[in-house]
Amino acid sequence: MGPRQLPLNIVDDANRLPRIILTEPAGTSAEVLLYGGQVVSWKNERREELLFMSRKAIWKPPKAIRGGIPVCFPQFGNLGSLERHGFARNRLWSLDSDPSPLPPANKKSSVDLILKSTQEDLKTWPRSFELRLRISLSTGKLTLIPRVRNIDNKAFCFMFAMRNYLSVSDISEVRVEGLETLDYLDNLMDRQRFTEQADAITFDGEIDRVYLTTPTKIAIIDHEKKRTFVLRKDGMPDAVVWNPWDKKAKALPDLGDEDYKTMLCVDSGAIETPIVLKPFEEWTGYQELSTVSSSYCSGQLDPRMVLHGLH
Repeated sequence: MGPRQLPLNIVDDANRLPRIILTEPAGTSAEVLLYGGQVVSWKNERREELLFMSRKAIWKPPKAIRGGIPVCFPQFGNLGSLERHGFARNRLWSLDSDPSPLPPANKKSSVDLILKSTQEDLKTWPRSFELRLRISLSTGKLTLIPRVRNIDNKAFCFMFAMRNYLSVSDISEVRVEGLETLDYLDNLMDRQRFTEQADAITFDGEIDRVYLTTPTKIAIIDHEKKRTFVLRKDGMPDAVVWNPWDKKAKALPDLGDEDYKTMLCVDSGAIETPIVLKPFEEWTGYQELSTVSSSYCSGQLDPRMVLHGLH
């Protein structure tokens, strides 16, 4: 079924990339590109943008687009022989007309996408797969359900991550809670393993860590905006925390020199232990981003309220 029969709101943006616009009655919206299957905008009911997009992002295939929520598959970073973060983020995805066993979705507020292995991809990664992604919008919430199906005649393994570029007011005023006491691999120190000693993660320099065996709920607290992002996830035990800081930002051609101050990546992933699928097996992940206004007591949000839902 081609896009014409679907009551989806699809527009060609200024860069000639087909863009799907999702809306819901409270006034929140999301925008998704078929290129990369990438969410590039998520706005709340006040039309405030919640995702970061680099002011120097390159909107021309085959470049990856820096911002929003890129999908990293079947490799994360340079942990393998493929291009950095795999190829899914710079392929053209299609609308998925048969997302079963997921129930049919509301076409105004959600979209089902699919990426299948191409002859070109089979040369560099000789495994036949179907990668599906359902993106759903509801009031204050953006949900992504990725699924990978092995349609090969042999087992394969893969890494998977969703890189969440979150928009923050000032990185030095942000704290991340829910990762304290956990082990992490530090990508700035040859992936050495350390244990997080701080009560919360705060930022005063470059950070690039893969936290292991993380909880299903992580809070990203933006003191200045009095806003907290809550990341809930399932099937993706790792969480990556990344900010390039000033020197690395200057070195990245598709990131503005000052952009690091208003962004933070907190990613859901299955990175340290790749996922293994036998023929015809399917893996399903789950990620939900929501926002709550931070309430203060003695100038701080009580993280237990957010992390354990004690409202």
